[in-house]
Amino acid sequence: MISHVFIGIGEFEPALRFYSALMGALGLKLKFSDAVQGWAGWTAPAAPRPLFVIGQPFDGAPHAAGNGQMTALLAPSRAAVDAAHAIALAHGGTCEGAPGLRPHYHPNYYGAYLRDRDGNKLCVCCHD
Repeated sequence: MISHVFIGIGEFEPALRFYSALMGALGLKLKFSDAVQGWAGWTAPAAPRPLFVIGQPFDGAPHAAGNGQMTALLAPSRAAVDAAHAIALAHGGTCEGAPGLRPHYHPNYYGAYLRDRDGNKLCVCCHD
């Protein structure tokens, strides 16, 4: 259903460090990185898609985080949600909701919410 998700960023190197740490905590692998073009992408180890891509806006205008948009990343366990949230905060992210159960979504929904260094809202969640 989804080919890729593209998240706009400001400065490439700090964003690459942030997302490399976060994606590593979720077991995702860097598929490509190009500092000249200012973009990088990750995927699951055994799958070519979907891709999670960060990059500077194509039109050359500054990145601006949207209001109401959020990308949710699937974690393999609740412990991975906890670890990813902590790693994101240690790499300059800000907390938008600590890890925990959110039974109003469903009884096993365990998630954490954060913003990256550029203000993009992310969720890391586990449904088990």
